[in-house]
Amino acid sequence: MAKEQGNRQAGNGGSSWRNGPEIPNQFGGDDPVPSYPGEYLGLPKSGPGAQASVARRMGGVVIDWLLCLAAATLITSTTDAWGDAATLTLLLWVAMGILTGWLFARTPGMAVLGMGVARVDAEVPVGFWRAALRTLLTAFIFPAAMVDADGRGMHDRATNTTVILA
Repeated sequence: MAKEQGNRQAGNGGSSWRNGPEIPNQFGGDDPVPSYPGEYLGLPKSGPGAQASVARRMGGVVIDWLLCLAAATLITSTTDAWGDAATLTLLLWVAMGILTGWLFARTPGMAVLGMGVARVDAEVPVGFWRAALRTLLTAFIFPAAMVDADGRGMHDRATNTTVILA
């Protein structure tokens, strides 16, 4: 037992708490870890079509949130029919994510940072239902920072999509 713990801590088989949490059942047995995010999806290592980094995607979400916050603040300054600014910000963010994801395969924040949403199972547009489910899962269930070895968020895995560089 002590030797097994020593091996884990030294990185010789097994994992250590220093490696961070793993998504359950992400690796079964001897599956190798990809050498770069998006490798298992067949994406290039860099350039257009490569997997967007978590930091870049978070930047896109911040830009989108600030746009929605500004609009919500403007609206709630003249009426309280839509609730407070925080509630309206979330509602606008969800609406914007669904509509722009469906129509343009990117949100304004993604566009500013040179990213877009793509399906991994076919070379066709994301579509309304995938865009809606992806946005709703992000807003209410899966944090976008929870990613797998390929750098995809859980909401992307559930909808068979990924965020790529444009």
